[in-house]
Amino acid sequence: MFTGIITGVGRIAAIHDLGSSLQHGKRLSLEAPAGYLDDVGPGDSIALNGACMTVTTLDPARHQFTIDISAESLDKTAGLNHIGPVNLEKALRAHDRLGGHIVSGHVDGTGTVTHFAQVGESWELRVMAPATLGKYLAYKGSITVNGVSLTVNRIADSPAGTEVSINLIPHTVHNTALGTLAAGSAVNLEIDLIARYVERMLSAGQPLTKAPV
Repeated sequence: MFTGIITGVGRIAAIHDLGSSLQHGKRLSLEAPAGYLDDVGPGDSIALNGACMTVTTLDPARHQFTIDISAESLDKTAGLNHIGPVNLEKALRAHDRLGGHIVSGHVDGTGTVTHFAQVGESWELRVMAPATLGKYLAYKGSITVNGVSLTVNRIADSPAGTEVSINLIPHTVHNTALGTLAAGSAVNLEIDLIARYVERMLSAGQPLTKAPV
């Protein structure tokens, strides 16, 4: 489990094929900030742009670690198949502060940045989410974008999906990889865990809709 509070910005430094077919995944070699891996061991979980991954090897002296990512995970996420900066968050410990919201590290879908511009001292980020996630998004509700816990300021439904507008304070822009986004960027999205369970409780026991013939 995670909180959506980014604890470091790392970098995918190299990508290696784990096989020759499309069914094979990749091994990512990552660089972390100095000292970031001091309390990390093989098998620990670190979220990369909001996707929970397992540390396979690490070299704390060189601030480097590796993870293996399956073809399925690569297909369902964005930003983990090319060299560049990534948001890092270590798994939540029982005595940690829950500064954001409860985040599982399981990406629910990918969205597309439609607008990213400075407004006063802050930045407005708009993301078009898939229509299937629209019912889980609410005004002043929580959403995770590339692993960052954020608050929805506005929502707008359309045939293309649900566009959410988010305000980013300077600290968030300067201390995460969100500052590298631009219109057209693909981002990982995770809906609020509570919204997921509410939807299930409301729909449980209802008769299944018969598929059209």
